[in-house]
Amino acid sequence: MSTAFSLSRKSRHLIAGVAGAALLVLLQACAQSTPPAEVPPTEVIDASVQSDAPPTIQPTLAEVLDNQPEATKARFAYRNPGETLTYLGVEPGMTVVEALPGGGWYSKLLLEYLGPQGHLVGVNYPMDLWPNFGFADDAFIARMATWSTDWPTQAETWRTPGSARVSAFVFGELPDADHNSADRVLLIRALHNLARFDAKYLQTAIRNSFDILKPGGVLGVVQHEARPDMPDSWANGSNGYLKRTFVIEQIEAAGFEFVGASEINQNDLDIPTTEDFVWRLPPSLRTSQDDEALRQKYQTIGESNRMTLKFVKPSA
Repeated sequence: MSTAFSLSRKSRHLIAGVAGAALLVLLQACAQSTPPAEVPPTEVIDASVQSDAPPTIQPTLAEVLDNQPEATKARFAYRNPGETLTYLGVEPGMTVVEALPGGGWYSKLLLEYLGPQGHLVGVNYPMDLWPNFGFADDAFIARMATWSTDWPTQAETWRTPGSARVSAFVFGELPDADHNSADRVLLIRALHNLARFDAKYLQTAIRNSFDILKPGGVLGVVQHEARPDMPDSWANGSNGYLKRTFVIEQIEAAGFEFVGASEINQNDLDIPTTEDFVWRLPPSLRTSQDDEALRQKYQTIGESNRMTLKFVKPSA
């Protein structure tokens, strides 16, 4: 009995071994003949789609103008920023150089309108021009010495997440790396002080404007305009006014091509005599602070008569 039982158990082990081997072969065959299960592709998640933040919508120029405070809008009738920027071809995403940005009347419009792909570059008078002004004391001169870093810091306070980035330089110190980098240069009410003291200041500013523009870029000028019959000695910039022929001649001499003029910023009520200067008018009203009737007269005239000129840097 024990021998029979022992043989039977060995037989069972043998049978089990054979069956296991056969099952292994069968499983391997099935694995080779059955295609692998399809693995779904990894999903690519678009962070911008998943974000809860609303997309940035580039405002139109009309919307930018409508967003301005009432004090700014009050001057639209004389400064015509919408028509001026449109005439000069300023568009979102451009690099725009603005001369004498000061407290940012135009800068704030441009920062919003140029948008996040744009770049606003402020440019100021050269340091050696400032001592020609009677008001430029030592403290003022010291402030101007750091203007090219101070002004961008100030302009940062005017920006929103959708605004253009900012930088600055002064005329006569244009970095070589910035040559051929700008789409537009705006010289808005900036030329008279460059012309009045020494021709070199005006020539340097125009040359820097030419150098920083890309080929085909536009130089726009808005300037207090002297009537053609006024004496040249009066219309030399010291009273704020320049003649159109003089401005065109100076800018063409630097290599620009004159494209044309617009009368959008003309004011036929501004007819100064040789005893007048531009700062008698708004917003300065410098000569009528203590004379209500005279101040009302100048407020009725409004801001100055201005030429609006367009030049282009040749493409070749």
